[in-house]
Amino acid sequence: MNDFIIMTDSCSDLSKEYINEKEIPFVSLTCRIEDKEYVDDFGESLPYKQFFDYMRDGVIPKTSQPNVNVFYEEFKKIAEKGLNILYICVSSGLSGTLNSAHIAKNMIKEEYEDIEIYIFDALTASLGQGLMVMKAFELKESGESFENIVDYLETNVQKLNTYIIVNDLNHLKRGGRISSAAAMLGIVLNINPLLTISHLGKVLTVLKIRGRKKAVNKLAGIVLDKIESPEEQIISICHGDCIHEALELKDMILSKINVKDVYINFIGPVVGTYGGPGAMAIFFMGKARQHHIIEN
Repeated sequence: MNDFIIMTDSCSDLSKEYINEKEIPFVSLTCRIEDKEYVDDFGESLPYKQFFDYMRDGVIPKTSQPNVNVFYEEFKKIAEKGLNILYICVSSGLSGTLNSAHIAKNMIKEEYEDIEIYIFDALTASLGQGLMVMKAFELKESGESFENIVDYLETNVQKLNTYIIVNDLNHLKRGGRISSAAAMLGIVLNINPLLTISHLGKVLTVLKIRGRKKAVNKLAGIVLDKIESPEEQIISICHGDCIHEALELKDMILSKINVKDVYINFIGPVVGTYGGPGAMAIFFMGKARQHHIIEN
């Protein structure tokens, strides 16, 4: 097996510092704010706080996935060096990005028959996807082979838990995640839905919680209930410009259990378009993902 490169896309919401440190190739999705299109490049072209301020001012962003040619050019740059590719992709249940990547892979294989390209569907997004990238790099740096890293990712993907709360249900409504009636009722009743990402990589409603503080507390409770081998784990938290609550959530968890590390970053503009300001999500390895909606 040739040497290999681990790459991802901008939905992974890793910090720009981490991307630069590890020299990770990535493919960008895009975000349109009114008449201007921005590349989602980990906060460089469109700073995170500026993006969420736009949303607070009533701007409705629109997102686009990369086209086949973008993937083809990125794959080709790596294939020309004789390197194999492990691409850790945003969930196929949330975006069509994976489909574009597969078409480009087939095009590259016609030109570079000896190059292996493995496209891993993370079945989640944001720092859940980012956690898989970090784990893949940890394994690679410890000397694990391409095949062993792929095996780890595929074996453990259903153990990767994602739990999300949002402040404004209108963003979920516009993204087609909930109905207009449900959004209006939730706003009137101060409902903070607790969402998860299913085994198919799609958004599910788990609970409807009245009040923000209860919702944040519930996130912490779920981690304590579902996490496995916490002392060996990095937990990741991403937020829609609500760092103080993210830090509070971190402190709640660390007051109860010891973990290897807690990684916190902003939600990027593509994922943030559907969560909005005040959205917060936590990711960790634990009990298998849910298959069905459980609403109370």
